[in-house]
Amino acid sequence: MEIKGSACGLRPKTISSKPKPALNNITSRNVTPIDKDWIFKQVDDESLGFLPVAQFPTNVHLDLIHNKVIPDPYIGKNETNVQWVGEKAWIYKTTFPSPEVISGKAILAFDGLDTYATVMLNGKEILQTEDMFIPERIDITKLLRPNHQNSLEITFESAFLIGKKLVEKYPDHHWGCWNGDPSRLAVRKAQYHYGWDWGPTLLTCGPWRPISLEMYTSRISDLYFTTDVAKSLKSAEIVAKADIEGEASSLKFEIILEGKIVASEIVRVEKGFATTTFRTQFPALWYPATYGKQPLYILTATLLLGEQRHDTASKRFGLRRAELIQRELIDAPGTTFFFEINNIPIFCGGSDWIPVDNFIPRISPERYRDWIKLVADGNQVMIRVWGGGLFEEKAFYDACDEMGVLVWQDFLFGCGNYPAHDKFLDLVKREAEANVKLMRHHPSIVIWAGNNEDYQYRESENLDYDPKDQDPKSWLKTSFPARYIYEKLLVDVTKELVPDTYYHFGSPFGGKDTRDPTVGDIHQWDVWHGTQEKYQNFDKLAGRFVSEFGMEAFPSIKTIDSYLPKGKEDADRYPQSSTVDFHNKAAGHERRIALYLVENMQYKFEPFEQFVYCTQLMQAECLASAYRLWKRQWKGPGREYCAGALVWQMNDCWPVSSWAIVDYYLRPKLAYYTVKRELAPVTIGLKRTVHSTPMDKYTRVYIETVHKIEMWASNLLLEKRTVDVQLKAWDVVTGRETYSQSLHREFVLEPNRSVEIAEFEVPVEKKDADEELQTVVAAYLMDKGKQVARYVNWPEPLKYTHLQKPKQLGFKLSHNAEAVEITAEVPVKGVGLEAVDDAVVFEDNCVDVVPGEVVSIGVRGLKSGEERKLCIRYLGL
Repeated sequence: MEIKGSACGLRPKTISSKPKPALNNITSRNVTPIDKDWIFKQVDDESLGFLPVAQFPTNVHLDLIHNKVIPDPYIGKNETNVQWVGEKAWIYKTTFPSPEVISGKAILAFDGLDTYATVMLNGKEILQTEDMFIPERIDITKLLRPNHQNSLEITFESAFLIGKKLVEKYPDHHWGCWNGDPSRLAVRKAQYHYGWDWGPTLLTCGPWRPISLEMYTSRISDLYFTTDVAKSLKSAEIVAKADIEGEASSLKFEIILEGKIVASEIVRVEKGFATTTFRTQFPALWYPATYGKQPLYILTATLLLGEQRHDTASKRFGLRRAELIQRELIDAPGTTFFFEINNIPIFCGGSDWIPVDNFIPRISPERYRDWIKLVADGNQVMIRVWGGGLFEEKAFYDACDEMGVLVWQDFLFGCGNYPAHDKFLDLVKREAEANVKLMRHHPSIVIWAGNNEDYQYRESENLDYDPKDQDPKSWLKTSFPARYIYEKLLVDVTKELVPDTYYHFGSPFGGKDTRDPTVGDIHQWDVWHGTQEKYQNFDKLAGRFVSEFGMEAFPSIKTIDSYLPKGKEDADRYPQSSTVDFHNKAAGHERRIALYLVENMQYKFEPFEQFVYCTQLMQAECLASAYRLWKRQWKGPGREYCAGALVWQMNDCWPVSSWAIVDYYLRPKLAYYTVKRELAPVTIGLKRTVHSTPMDKYTRVYIETVHKIEMWASNLLLEKRTVDVQLKAWDVVTGRETYSQSLHREFVLEPNRSVEIAEFEVPVEKKDADEELQTVVAAYLMDKGKQVARYVNWPEPLKYTHLQKPKQLGFKLSHNAEAVEITAEVPVKGVGLEAVDDAVVFEDNCVDVVPGEVVSIGVRGLKSGEERKLCIRYLGL
């Protein structure tokens, strides 16, 4: 079947806005949400009786907070005071009416019950669940009470206590993990609920996703498809498929683009299945952000019995080629690890994603969209959904589809040695199949990975692993039985359900071990964890794809004030207070933050706001260094030495000091902006090096020291860019310009790669006078007089630099109040703008200011003359 429409030069059919003929309510599928009149209570406590829920869907903590039974666990140290909730059983119940006429099937659909639930309908048990990620459907046709109310009751047992008993039940398994209690490994529940090094321990339960009553005689139980875009990109094939439950004669497939039907076909339903193939010339292709547009087709299926419609289902999709390229490099060991979308190699700068809250039911689709907009606006093209969290909400993936953000999706295993007994494997298989089916239509998802750091945990514990042993059944008998899950079970599931999407055994996973930088992906934690390397040396810590790295920083002072019980007046409003420490879950965070601060910059604890600023500046410098140095290693075909960097982490699940670059309240830290600049399509980079040469082979005194600068540029655009390269320098103390030269005119930046420009000595006026240590250097790429890229390089460590407090630091709003213009008479490091009002949004921040320049930062939410609403900070204030 050829797709008809503008893609083929034919006139498409516009979808009518007129209502379609009325359907027979008995035979068409009808869905009624069961979301009213829910009440709940603690099973073993009658003192309060049943209480109304806060919302629906919901969880027990939200409902207890709503009824003032527990305090908000995000405030102060209240988390400690609500731990009892996770060790109690809770009952939820409601009533709902039966339809006036019961014809065909009646199904109760549970999209998600957290976690160990027993469901009773009209006094009869209809379901027991053991996995919060598996949707359940129960036939209740014979249990409904005609013309009467039906009682629905769900009892949730303590997942924590059941997990403890499961550990006892399987004593031969090597139970162990990083983060949380080892019993979490036995329970198919979001692992971060057990606490992590960035999040609280809040063991939720409850009906966390919708419940509905479905009435039908026939339905489309699954609508799915495969797509194949030709290598030439000039044609595409869509094989549409539908699984049918009940009686039906035919099914109508339609493909819609931009509100217009571009293809339509009616096919027979045979043995509960219908399929057809559409082919198109010059398809509208879906691209990652900055590489093209994100057109989204809609595949609609209508189930027919004669002339009567029984059910309709729709899935939105994008047409694109997506491949993971692993091939030999020209002049380096190992293999590449880069994504190619529509034949374009992509440098995947982006971030890792954790659940956006501990209480997901309260997160709206709009909030998910706001988060992904921050990702896309930050020049990030990939986000990795981490394995200790969730198969995310539909709104998350929809937003990624719409905004062109590629998704790396982990299966939900993290940082431990999971069991693999028969019952557990059955749960995992059902969970994987159900969620892959729910998510497989999203064009943004380009890779599935089996777990997060479980192979690293195996290495740390020296658990059994013989790569030569390719007998999956034998893996079940080893001390690392979950290998069967990652290398057999999930392989089979993805091969069957998403055969065109790459499956990766785990993250990280690659060469001789998980630390091998030449094959696969790595998690680079030798900055912060591990050997605690200097972040200036990230270029020595690269891998083919760095899917985790990070640095901590405090959140906005407004976020800190939000969790202090008395806000700005709280006695614990200082950096080392017990409450502030409580809101940092990383082991050794005090020593690590102090280490990287004291190594790099002068800082002070008071005022608290300035200390917060210093931690954020340190994080911003660290992460920018990583992106700048790793993107330098994206050298073009055959030299894709580093093809991606995903910072740990984009977001937080509560107000906390963590590795996030945007805090819980969507307040960007300074690092968000420095990362945004480094991931811009065209950038310029500088790195200082010191070369010391003894005058002869014996001396330790007579040493010649040369301070050099390496310069390169990165062009992620798909066409050449011709630019002028300029270099300037200033004395950091006096602010006097000491150097200004055009290094190259009409320098060609080849497309989609980084290119070396020059290496030269730090420009100084007088040699052997240590002027290099007080010289600030700025490099510019200019195109027809317009600045394309800029980077300011400072002597490091910054703590040795004699930074001056500017006497003429100016910042004013532009005439239209759409930009803040900043000037100074001396070089100023890390100028950060702050506003009390969250409605004030900056397009950039944490900028270096040098004499003779006006740095303009876009802003929204201010009016002319409202400079007083802004606060400015810088290093050395």
